[in-house]
Amino acid sequence: MVKVTVKFFAVGRDITGSDELMLELPEGTTAGEVLIQVKQRYPAFEKVAALLVAVNLDYADTATVLYDGDELAVIPPVSGG
Repeated sequence: MVKVTVKFFAVGRDITGSDELMLELPEGTTAGEVLIQVKQRYPAFEKVAALLVAVNLDYADTATVLYDGDELAVIPPVSGG
């Protein structure tokens, strides 16, 4: 098992009511599999289009395998003006 910290920002923080979540996951779990778990736990994420992920401060693909102590950031779409 690996322990991963999942970080939430902006609308993600609003949905979860927290800025982070600790998960214990089987070895070999990918960032995409964590996103699926997050969406199952917090169904309001289904309405958020185009979530990006970063692992240890670097943008990552959903196929990225997570390791013990990793930090996965769930990044919602950003708009500005």
